[in-house]
Amino acid sequence: MRVESDFLVFGSGIAGLTYALKAAEVGKVCIITKSTPETSATAWAQGGIASVFGNDDSFERHAEDTKTAGAGLCDDAIVKLTVEEGPARVRELIDWGVPFSKNTETNNSFPYDLTKEGGHTARRILHASDITGFAIEKALLKKATAHSNITFYDHHVAIDLITNVTKLKAKHPSRVRMPEKIKALGMYVLDSKTGFIHTFHSPVTVLATGGAGKVYLYTTNPDISTGDGIALGYRAGARVANLEFIQFHPTCLFHPDAKSFLISEALRGEGGILITKNNPGVDFVKKTHPMGSLAPRDIVARAIDTEIKRSGDPCVYLDMTSKSREYLKERFPNIFEECLKFGIDMSTTPIPVVPAAHYTCGGLLTNENGESSIENLFAIGEVACTGLHGANRLASNSLLEGTVFSHRAFLKSKEILSSNKKRSNDLPEPLPEWDHGRAVPIEERINIDHTWREIRTLMWNYVGIVRSNSRLEKAKARLALIRHDVQEYYWNYLLTTDLIELRNLVTVAELIVECALLRKESRGLHYSLDYPNKNDKYFKHDTVI
Repeated sequence: MRVESDFLVFGSGIAGLTYALKAAEVGKVCIITKSTPETSATAWAQGGIASVFGNDDSFERHAEDTKTAGAGLCDDAIVKLTVEEGPARVRELIDWGVPFSKNTETNNSFPYDLTKEGGHTARRILHASDITGFAIEKALLKKATAHSNITFYDHHVAIDLITNVTKLKAKHPSRVRMPEKIKALGMYVLDSKTGFIHTFHSPVTVLATGGAGKVYLYTTNPDISTGDGIALGYRAGARVANLEFIQFHPTCLFHPDAKSFLISEALRGEGGILITKNNPGVDFVKKTHPMGSLAPRDIVARAIDTEIKRSGDPCVYLDMTSKSREYLKERFPNIFEECLKFGIDMSTTPIPVVPAAHYTCGGLLTNENGESSIENLFAIGEVACTGLHGANRLASNSLLEGTVFSHRAFLKSKEILSSNKKRSNDLPEPLPEWDHGRAVPIEERINIDHTWREIRTLMWNYVGIVRSNSRLEKAKARLALIRHDVQEYYWNYLLTTDLIELRNLVTVAELIVECALLRKESRGLHYSLDYPNKNDKYFKHDTVI
C-alpha cells in the first residue's frame, strides 16, 4: 500500500502532536505510532515544563541556568530563542486545554503554580500536579484525534527512510553516483498487526520519535524508546551529534517489583534531600556541590553512583519526611500512591532510589528550525540535537524544547509544502516498493531476545555514568560482533517489531560509544576516569558524526 500526505510525522508525544495540530491547518497529516497514540515518553513526564512567568524571574536567568547545566556546550542563540519563545508556546498549551495546576495565592497575577527543580535558580516550572506529561498528552490527543486532517497509523513501525539515494539504488543497484544533497521522500513502514510493509510518501518527513533509553538495562523510559529516529536518520546519511551525553536521572524508585518508575525532581525542588542509610538527615550531595540535592542532574547522578560504590549499598534514599502527609498527597498524589503500592509511605519513610538512563541529550543534528542535514527531513523533541542542552539538560527544558521547535519546524515545513505545490501539480513521483528478497519468517525469538538483553547489559556495565577507555573499547568490539549477527537476522528473516528495534538499538549503542571515545575529557554527562577534567582548549565543541 502507498500512502500520500502533505506531512508525515513519526511519534505522538508533545513534539509530534503540537507539530501535527499546526500542520493539519494547511494540509493532510499522517502520524505513525509504534504502539498506541498515547504511548510516549511525554506521557511519563512528571515534573513539568520550564518557562519564565514569575515576577522574580527573567529570560536571562533561565538562559544562564540552562547554560550552566550544559557545561559550556549550549548554543547561545538556540538557548536565547528557546527561553524567549517559551511563554507563547506554553500559553498555546493552556489554550488547547492542558490543565496546569493553579496558584492558590490570590495576590499573584499569574494564575498557575510555579515550582522549582534541580539547576533552576527561580520557580519557573509549570506542572499539572505530578502527572504533567500525561495531562499534556491527553489534551493534545483529544484535539488531534478530532481533527479531520489528521490520520493516525498505530502499531506501525518505521523501517527505513526513502530518499533520492533509495531511488537511485533501485534503478542502478550496482553503481550509484551519490547526489549532492540527500533528500527525504518518505518511509517504509511495517504494520505490526498484519506484517505488511507500506510505502509512505510526503514532501515533508518529521521524526519526533523520542530518545534511546532502552539501550540501557535500567531506564525511566517507556519500552518504545529504542532510538529509532536517530538510527533511521543516521542510516540515511544524516549527521548526529553529542550522543555521549546520556542523562541518567538521579532518582528512579528502587524496588524489585517496580519497573522504571521515576521519582520526580520536583520532590527535591520542594525540600527533599538525598541521604544514605547510615547518615540520615544529611544531604550527602553537598560534599560535591553547594546546591546539594538540587544540583544539576549529572552532578547528582554521579554523586549517587559514587556513594553506592563506596558504601556497597544497593541504593540511596530521598527523604521527604519533613513535609506533612497532607501536603505530599495533595502536591504529589501519583507518586505518593505509587510508593504506597510498594509499602513506602513517603511521609514517614525515605524513598529508596537509584539513577537510571533518562534522556538522550544528543541526536540528529538540527538547525534553529528543526531541519536535519537531509533535505525535507525534520527532527524535533528528544530525537534532535538542537544545541539547547549542551552536555547536560536542565530539568523540564525537554517539554519546552518540544513545543518551541515543533512550532519552528512547522513554519519552515509550511514553506516547503507551499514551494512544492508551486513547482508542480503533477502526480507524486513513483517510489520503489519494499522488496522482501528471500527473507523467511522467524521460527525462534530466543536469539533476538538474548541479543537485546546483551546490548542493554553491555551498555549499562561499560558505557554508564562513569566510563573509561578500556570499558569503551571492550563495548565497541563486542557491539561490532553483535551488529554482524543483527545484520544476518535482518537480511534473512521477515521483519518484526522486535527485529527492527534490535537493529536500531545496536546502531545507537555504537554511535554512543563512538562519540564517547572521541571526547577525551570529562564534561557534563560524560565522565571518564582516564580524562577526569574538562578540556576547553580541545573539546569545547559538539561531537559530530
